[in-house]
Amino acid sequence: MTVSEPMTLATDYLLALVVCYLGARLYKASRTDEQVAVRLWSLAFFASALAAASGGTFHGFALQLAPLVNLVLWKTTVYAVGLASLFLLCAGLFSLVSGRLLDWLLFACFGKFMIYAFWMTGHDDFKYVIYDYAPAMVLVLGIELYKLFGRRSPGAGWIIGGILVSFAAAGIQMSGLVFHRHFNHNDLYHLVQIGAFYLLYRGGVLLRDR
Repeated sequence: MTVSEPMTLATDYLLALVVCYLGARLYKASRTDEQVAVRLWSLAFFASALAAASGGTFHGFALQLAPLVNLVLWKTTVYAVGLASLFLLCAGLFSLVSGRLLDWLLFACFGKFMIYAFWMTGHDDFKYVIYDYAPAMVLVLGIELYKLFGRRSPGAGWIIGGILVSFAAAGIQMSGLVFHRHFNHNDLYHLVQIGAFYLLYRGGVLLRDR
């Protein structure tokens, strides 16, 4: 079977493996410390790994696979990214507030995801994924900035750094640059994202429920 974008496939799979490994470490830490925020953070990592794996398969074998298979791979990718943003935002809220306010905010986050999920049943453009993911990351950034300067939370700086690196990676991905015929903007994006997820892991393992 011919691989249409071998480097994109390879870097996507590498990203999936690294993020899945870090997610497993987060999940183990959440069971040890019984922190819901850390467990939700780990679920965001698992969803991101799934998105990378399915996205890589789509990029690598789209020309070889049946249209229905390609559709399933792409929908898996966009829904997995949506779940990742949902879990990251919920984890941030668990580390910030509690009680009835937390319940209402979690309900709002779930409502946002359901709107996104319904919209994506009839749309495939990746820009809608960004419209959902970017605001969630900005909100998490705001939460962590508040925790950094207001509470001196030890993991906030790591998470802020991870989000900023992730934004830089998104800028690379949107640039459309082609560095080599076998290494383009998507490939560099995946490699930079590995660094972003490492920073998010270092911060996520230090999350504590409010």
